[in-house]
Amino acid sequence: MPRMPKKPCSYPGCPRLTGGTYCEEHGKLVSQQYEQNGRDAKHGKRYGRNWQSIRRAYVQAHPLCERCMKAGRYVKVEEVHHIKPLADGGTNDESNLMSLCRKCHAEIHAEMGTRSHNETVYSYDGNHHA
Repeated sequence: MPRMPKKPCSYPGCPRLTGGTYCEEHGKLVSQQYEQNGRDAKHGKRYGRNWQSIRRAYVQAHPLCERCMKAGRYVKVEEVHHIKPLADGGTNDESNLMSLCRKCHAEIHAEMGTRSHNETVYSYDGNHHA
């Protein structure tokens, strides 16, 4: 299968071509800046191995999106949402968790004002990101 043509690095003023968003040099720089400025320092502690285990068990017990099920749709779970965010004193207790598809998870965060509706939301199933 043919590869996509390379495009200019998205970093302002960089003329390098890349297959991704940023060239290798600027990708590292942007990632480093994000870690320093954009992400809560406690993030890694909240979503470590313990969370992976809790999330896996919750998904096993609740394999479908809980919001979609209320609307009569059966959609596989993609996210486990904290009803009361950990940053606001929430816990990983099952009563504070909710199985959601990505669309419903993005809608909830948009309603809460914590993310834009169109922002990509990633799961914590090994493909971890934000």
